[in-house]
Amino acid sequence: MISVNAVTVSFGGHNLFDNISFLINPKDRIGLAGKNGAGKSTLLKILSGNQNPTKGEISMPKSCKIGYLPQDMIHQHGRTVFEETETAYEEIQNLEKRIEEINHQLETRTDYESDSYSKLIEEQTEVYTRLDVLGAGSRSEEIEKILKGLGFDRKDFDRQTAEFSGGWRMRIELAKLLLQRPDILLLDEPTNHLDIEAIMWLEEFMETFNGAVMLISHDKTFLDNVTSRTLEISNQKIYDYKTNYSHYLELRKERREQQENAAKNQQKIIDQYETLIDKNRAKASKAAFAQSLIKKLDKMERIEVDEEDNAAMYFRFPPPAHSGKIVLTAEHAGKQYGDKRIFSDANFIITKGEKVGLVGRNGEGKSTMMKMIAKKVEFEGKIILGHSVMMGYFEQDQEEKLDPKKTVFETIDELAVGDVRKQVRGLLGSFLFRGDDIDKKVQVLSGGERGRLALCKLLLEPYNLLLMDEPTNHLDLRSKDILKKALMDYEGTVVMVSHDRDFMKGICNRLFEFRDGKVKEHLCDIEEFMQLRKVERLNELDLEKKEAVASKQMADGSKQSAVKTANINTEKEAEQKQIRNQIKKTEENISNLEVKLKECNDKLANADEYQKLMNDKAFFANYEKMKADLEKEMEKWEELSGKLA
Repeated sequence: MISVNAVTVSFGGHNLFDNISFLINPKDRIGLAGKNGAGKSTLLKILSGNQNPTKGEISMPKSCKIGYLPQDMIHQHGRTVFEETETAYEEIQNLEKRIEEINHQLETRTDYESDSYSKLIEEQTEVYTRLDVLGAGSRSEEIEKILKGLGFDRKDFDRQTAEFSGGWRMRIELAKLLLQRPDILLLDEPTNHLDIEAIMWLEEFMETFNGAVMLISHDKTFLDNVTSRTLEISNQKIYDYKTNYSHYLELRKERREQQENAAKNQQKIIDQYETLIDKNRAKASKAAFAQSLIKKLDKMERIEVDEEDNAAMYFRFPPPAHSGKIVLTAEHAGKQYGDKRIFSDANFIITKGEKVGLVGRNGEGKSTMMKMIAKKVEFEGKIILGHSVMMGYFEQDQEEKLDPKKTVFETIDELAVGDVRKQVRGLLGSFLFRGDDIDKKVQVLSGGERGRLALCKLLLEPYNLLLMDEPTNHLDLRSKDILKKALMDYEGTVVMVSHDRDFMKGICNRLFEFRDGKVKEHLCDIEEFMQLRKVERLNELDLEKKEAVASKQMADGSKQSAVKTANINTEKEAEQKQIRNQIKKTEENISNLEVKLKECNDKLANADEYQKLMNDKAFFANYEKMKADLEKEMEKWEELSGKLA
């Protein structure tokens, strides 16, 4: 479908690509891999026609339609969300005008046997076929389906696009691209502004998309779920792997090992030749032999070993300061902006060392809850921090809050106190700010560099509670893995918001879902939660389909009953799993309380200890509270056990 032939791209005498060639076939699902600066975004610009190669050519059929979503773009204003999305049907509108013109000519002309009349009929057939392919008859339904899939509610359709953030306007651009049904989609970081549910919907859409896809993403799970081919850009060359991203990493490692072995073997031969040349070039009888070896060496194509990108940040969070067992308590917490209710009546307790994830669609209140915990906004109810809690807060737009006029060094040095001040250069070095980099102004840093600098600030204090709101934005895959390991090793408490499923996996085993104005606890990891949401979404889709069918005709009674029973069984199975997780948590609480009560009883049974504790009101108050808590947990356990089928 698209042929890249001997393409070279040069900037200031340096080659980004050198004589690369490859094909993009219909229905290909290609992920672009390579270190930052390798040229991934540049390649998409060239394929989309927004940039020309220095040498070589891009060949494609004239009819090939390309849809390109860059990382940054200019958004149009002055229309509602629905009206702006409808502009995607410009081709349909032009085709409909052409059909009117053709029909008028066919009605008024009488030269039925002429070639031009036959060509008009052929064109009419082609236009009708194209209109059918583009779904001209179901525009409104398609627009609604795409917008809802990307997270918009029906009430958003009539709002002006200017009312939405840049991330939501990017979704509108993506919706327009998907509605245009291009032959190839070129997507540069399409998941950057999507929540987990919208990413899942996009993955499902890609399964049925008839065209080819080439994309860049730092979301490993998304790459694995969507792509089946990986093009790596390395050392100005292209390496083609017929597999997804995770398997490509394994194959790349094997390829590099093979290159190293081949290079070592070749070097042995070169060393032998050079030894023989040195021995024989001075001898008249062996001079011809030496010259033949020299010619062989000159003609030998040297094996190059791919350079490894070893530039990676390295850090560990400092050991957290000691805090109380209860780190955070929310009691009837809620938030409302004007007439808009975000959520209400949130109640939960987070204990020392827990790593909790906040999940749900964008706009449901995850970041708002983080601001409430950090006391950045006013709210209803109570949010109480525990004894000796020191909180570090990484906001979603943290990198944008850095002072652009300060240097990298000044940003950290001004906040560092005590012994940390002596380690500022080393600390910055672990975040890849080395040499002259530390004297750069923040305003000239890339998004990834600003993200790393914002993370660096969290290491200046021994925080025992970290609030992390989308910490992986702008980070490459390697940096994400390093941050993930640092959080897994961190001994303090973490509350996290992230749309990156692979990043959350292994960190969070307790989730709070923000949905429809409520906050619901899930005692599971992100994979189990996504499976649960997938089942719920399938049920919702099935319900919508049944409602649509019911409005046209009466469905068969027995079939409806069977579908309903299947849905009930699926929902019940998910509920039972949740109950079992809650029972497990309750049993752990009971066990912990029993251990603590036994320690108290042992003290009270010891005469000497009892004498010391006689006037300790706090001890006895805590003792009575633990007994009351144990009784409540036992009652809760009985209640939950009764709900199990």
